[in-house]
Amino acid sequence: MSSYVISAPALPSLAVAGTEERFPIRRVFCVGRNYGAHAREMGSDPNREPPFFFTKPADAVVPASGAVPYPPATKDLHHEVELVVALGTGGANIAPQDALALVWGYGVGLDLTRRDLQSVAKDAGRPWDMAKGFDASAPCSPLVPATLLGHPQDARIWLEVNGALRQEGNLNEMIWPIADVISLLSQLVTLAPGDLIYTGTPAGVAALKPGDQLRGGVDGVTEFALSIA
Repeated sequence: MSSYVISAPALPSLAVAGTEERFPIRRVFCVGRNYGAHAREMGSDPNREPPFFFTKPADAVVPASGAVPYPPATKDLHHEVELVVALGTGGANIAPQDALALVWGYGVGLDLTRRDLQSVAKDAGRPWDMAKGFDASAPCSPLVPATLLGHPQDARIWLEVNGALRQEGNLNEMIWPIADVISLLSQLVTLAPGDLIYTGTPAGVAALKPGDQLRGGVDGVTEFALSIA
């Protein structure tokens, strides 16, 4: 029997709403520019661009509550509110009509982005890892099982900062709906239980500063509230 030469790290996990149970996190995938208005505000044409994916470390996921730290090495931290999909089963080359059967539940989270680092990386043709995958860059609410709420497809997604509405859209505005996202991603990697998918953000992304109070959610799914430390 083998043993580890150092203490094994804790398994990242998320709370399950209304219970003491936890959802273990395996990998975190994010969909870039999945709402037309956000794609346009970022300088892209949503009618021409296929979906693309990037990842965050599993331990970048933290509770979307309390105080979330403002990260180092940036002066331009941006918020991106997103519906989060949690997979209970996996597979490869999943057909769109079979994709929702993989979903265990849903949450609402933030894809926090060091936009200045991302811009430098884009201009240099370098990876975005340090712009997207830093510590605490993926706050997420407790998860709600799909058995309780179904599969949201027509619901308002929104974010307030200091009481003012910053982002607002509808899940039906996704260029690639949830089933398509899962299907397309499963053609690139073999999905597995514990995978999270951040499904993209509506227009209105903007900078945050320490002390900001955030509240967001997806109507009929869940809400969160946190501060930037």
